[in-house]
Amino acid sequence: MTDTIQPNPNETRLRRLYPGARLETVFAWPNETLDDLDSSFAVQEYLQQLIRQDRNNVERLIELPESVDREVWQYEHLRQVCLELSLLVVALENECTKENCPEMKADGWLYLCAAHPSTQSCPAIDYIIHTLDGAAMLLNNSKYFPSRISIPQPSLKHFQSIARRLYRVFAHAYFHHREIYQTFENETSLYARFLLLSQTYELIPPSLVTIPESSSSSEDNSQTQENSP
Repeated sequence: MTDTIQPNPNETRLRRLYPGARLETVFAWPNETLDDLDSSFAVQEYLQQLIRQDRNNVERLIELPESVDREVWQYEHLRQVCLELSLLVVALENECTKENCPEMKADGWLYLCAAHPSTQSCPAIDYIIHTLDGAAMLLNNSKYFPSRISIPQPSLKHFQSIARRLYRVFAHAYFHHREIYQTFENETSLYARFLLLSQTYELIPPSLVTIPESSSSSEDNSQTQENSP
């Protein structure tokens, strides 16, 4: 049995996960203001703290803190969405199979994947994994994002591309795996947060928002989109 390591009283302000800690104590750190977080990842830690406090209050989660750069706030939100969307992939894996969903579709749109030598159609679950892998690789690419405290102006163009691709994951789950989508959304409010983020910072054109506010689905279209940069 693993011995529990007790935190050092002199490290009470440090956020640590100690071996042997009970599940209910994990992440049970005192809430701190953003200015009190002494870390290179302070903005990420602060955002995750807000999510743990109330993930359903998406207005508060998206509201820009006074001391945070507007572009850095978008960056950290997109990173967090990628992290949490991986849980949706786990929920989908038994139903969204290559046999059940041989193509990546949502509300009549067919999405082509650019993660191949030439752009092509691929099973929805593969497309989703390629999308999350590609977004994570781009957001962690030091060439485009060398710092967590400032974003180079030329790199801002990638935010819209990433958001547009991530939206397709939500859309496929909504239109083809409604029960799984709804259970996940009820637990996380991730789509509500992502949509408000996209609307606030104009990351996705309104014309590409296909998930209706009501439970009724939109009329079917017969259109094709590439997973373009």
